[in-house]
Amino acid sequence: MYMQTRSSEAGPEVISAIWSQVASFTSAVDAGLGKWLNDAYRVGLTEYRALTYLSQAADKELRVNDLAQRISLNQSSVTRLVSRLEGKGLVRRDTCPDDGRGIYAVITEQGEALVARVRGPYEQHVRDLLGNMDGHFPQMDARQLSRALSDISALINS
Repeated sequence: MYMQTRSSEAGPEVISAIWSQVASFTSAVDAGLGKWLNDAYRVGLTEYRALTYLSQAADKELRVNDLAQRISLNQSSVTRLVSRLEGKGLVRRDTCPDDGRGIYAVITEQGEALVARVRGPYEQHVRDLLGNMDGHFPQMDARQLSRALSDISALINS
């Protein structure tokens, strides 16, 4: 798709092609993870990521706005996400004791149990998807993707 050049010398069309390749791969991996999570655990990828962030938070809770930023959702979308998780018994809402306006998403014991149950298989599934690109994503060229990732790394570190 593109000839590898030094990233600092690449024109906008080359950078766009590099980024498109990385974004396509990321989307494909996310789609594979999402399907697997839904089939195996009846939870979506964004739901699992939200639960993971909540489980790692100091008090097992995050302001809904902070959760939105971490999982790259807007306020409306994260509100719907929290409602879905609440409906499944995986989180509950709490109000901010300081000002009463802020809303927290708090992971429940059931949510923590799900994260604990999924964590190992999830990590293994990620390793499988990334380690067996040809089997899972035959439409993608592993060498080209590796070069694209290297070029992105060079841009980040320049």
